[in-house]
Amino acid sequence: LGGIGLKEIGEDVMFWHQQGFPDEAPKRPIDIGYVRFRKEGEYHGFNPEVVKALHKAVQTGDYKAYRAYSQLVHGGPPRTLREILEFQSDRPPIPIEEVEPVETIRHRFVTAGMSMGALSPVAHKTLATGMNRMGSRSNTGEGGEDRSWYEPLPSGDSANSRIKQVASGRFGVTTEYLAMADELEIKIAQGSKPGEGGQLPGHKVTEFIATVRHAVPGVPLISPPPHHDIYSIEDIAQLIYDLKQANARVKVGVKLVAESGVGTIAAGVAKAYADYIQISGMDGGTGASPLSSIKNAGCPWELGLAETQQVLMMNGLRGRVRLRTDGGIKTGRDVIVAAMLGADEYGFGTAAVVAIGCDMARQCHLNTCPTGIATQRQDLIDSKFTGQLEHIINYFAFVAEEVREYLANLGYPSLQQITGRVDLLMPKGLPKGHRARSLTFDAILADLDPAGLSPRRCLQASNDRPHPCADDTILPQIQPALDSGTPVRVRTTIRNSDLTAGGRIAGLIAQRYRADGLPEGTIEITYSGTAGQSFGAWCTNGMRLILEGEANDYVGKGMSGGEIILRPPANAPFSAHENVIIGNTVLYGATGGRLFAAGRAGERFAVRNSGAVAVVEGAGDHCCEYMTQGIVVVLGATGRNFGAGMSHGFAYVLDEDDSFPRNYNPELVAIDKVTAPEHVSELKQLIEEHAAKTGSARARDILDAWDRYLPLFWKVSPKSLAYKVDGHVAEKAEAGAAQPQPSAPR
Repeated sequence: LGGIGLKEIGEDVMFWHQQGFPDEAPKRPIDIGYVRFRKEGEYHGFNPEVVKALHKAVQTGDYKAYRAYSQLVHGGPPRTLREILEFQSDRPPIPIEEVEPVETIRHRFVTAGMSMGALSPVAHKTLATGMNRMGSRSNTGEGGEDRSWYEPLPSGDSANSRIKQVASGRFGVTTEYLAMADELEIKIAQGSKPGEGGQLPGHKVTEFIATVRHAVPGVPLISPPPHHDIYSIEDIAQLIYDLKQANARVKVGVKLVAESGVGTIAAGVAKAYADYIQISGMDGGTGASPLSSIKNAGCPWELGLAETQQVLMMNGLRGRVRLRTDGGIKTGRDVIVAAMLGADEYGFGTAAVVAIGCDMARQCHLNTCPTGIATQRQDLIDSKFTGQLEHIINYFAFVAEEVREYLANLGYPSLQQITGRVDLLMPKGLPKGHRARSLTFDAILADLDPAGLSPRRCLQASNDRPHPCADDTILPQIQPALDSGTPVRVRTTIRNSDLTAGGRIAGLIAQRYRADGLPEGTIEITYSGTAGQSFGAWCTNGMRLILEGEANDYVGKGMSGGEIILRPPANAPFSAHENVIIGNTVLYGATGGRLFAAGRAGERFAVRNSGAVAVVEGAGDHCCEYMTQGIVVVLGATGRNFGAGMSHGFAYVLDEDDSFPRNYNPELVAIDKVTAPEHVSELKQLIEEHAAKTGSARARDILDAWDRYLPLFWKVSPKSLAYKVDGHVAEKAEAGAAQPQPSAPR
């Protein structure tokens, strides 16, 4: 935006300096309500009057009460860009009976990504069930989902969120999770605190939440900003392709942050074959963020959405993707502005949780929510949560009805017809002297195609990549196993243009047999050659993938079960353990299964591993980064920064030159020699299994000289946990207690 320069910025600085250091000292310090609402402080969009008005409307089902709420929302001083815009129509009003119905409009509404770790399970379930009953969509957030919610409820309703997030932490992402989605949303960042990543404090990681996230109770869960398989548009394209292999019917979206330059990123994402793009604004929160994380971060969605719309139109891409926006959307008027700026769909976060009882106490991060919504404490959930399905249904019915009223006044019968119509917006006249009066809106309200020749909205049902599926050629041979569990053995060749081999098969198994999959080794496929990216992604129970050759990056991404075995060709003239057989970022987000690789791996081996067992013969930098469960054995040298952010699981590392003490990250993990009998036994058994399945000469040499090699192994384990002897399960977490299973929605 233009219109404000150094002079105006200087005036603001001097104004606030005067408030802090007035000529006459105040009787008491003034609390301006920087974080929490204060009567004498700055205006808050969700102030107590607004919150109470929304509660009254949804609990009574009175549309007049909702109108009073809407007037309160838009009656205070301007706080957002949309509040200093007004409508100008080129048509006369029409009867409201000619406008599309509430039911159709609600299909465009979604709840924002709020994880079940941030919200209480019963609040999350209530939102999901209510949205499903309306034919709308709820979002799991980045914390996974309870598997029992995939089944219909006794009432006939469903608590299965139709949108499931895949974020950097990969918490709860299993093959079954992907198979149970209608939409999969890749979360690159969040509008309320872009670039910072997410973190669930340990006191919110109950036994139930830890189970869903494949983690350990009481241990904080970090969702780090480095997104290990979306470093570039090419990587995003690969992940989108991976997800569409796991679930052929799913639509895949990418969540971007409203910021300057987001349009260029969005154009790349559209070219990477995303089906929708979400632009998230700065307003809102995560239900778990510390107070230091919710101010001075992000930009309004109006800016990001307008830029994205314009760049997509300029590049001929707008018709290929749906645009969605969220961030402080509260009313039907907000929806109308978003539509005119280009949004096809609209996300509601804070307003949705207020509708089921949140009173904006702003203590989400403390786990002490007084309404039982942003907490995992069962006592607060049982005694304080009063949300009902009808409340969320009433809220969205009211918003949709308000949208209908605006459309009727504008003379348009549907949201679709005003999508991208920036010519229907103009700056609002403000009182003389008002700072916002000097703003210029040319950048937001630019109409790139007044003649209407370019699409302003999505015209395609999907935006699919014209790339062959590697599994299609062998699916007919696999079909007996999928249909009846008949064991099959297939031998085939593979090239590095064959992407995500095994991913489609894994998705079909999960759709039919869910997480249990098929009996071990039901489907055994032996490949020879060089595998492209994401070999064995989403591998699940019943699959055994054997590769005689080498593989690119992302092997075993999101692996849930089964086996992946990599070995050099039998006639290979080189020493396998001295050569790389597998690329970077292997086992990213794996929750189960076993991987054996007779050779070295690249960087970030077993990053965010949440349960897989793996043996490899060397690894690059950052091995076992952010690992939360599982076992990794490295029969050779590693790079630097081993175990950074590792909070659970453990590793065994062979250190022949005494370099490992300089290569591991001591912040969260400790290293010890392998001396306990149960550890010695487990290590030896894994090496024996590795030798048997890969034919590894390296493993054979170690076993043949066991007494000489055993003292050279280090055991790597997190500092914060004490382990039981049987299975190394956390005996006691630092700050967590077991919690009962969540109750049904009320």
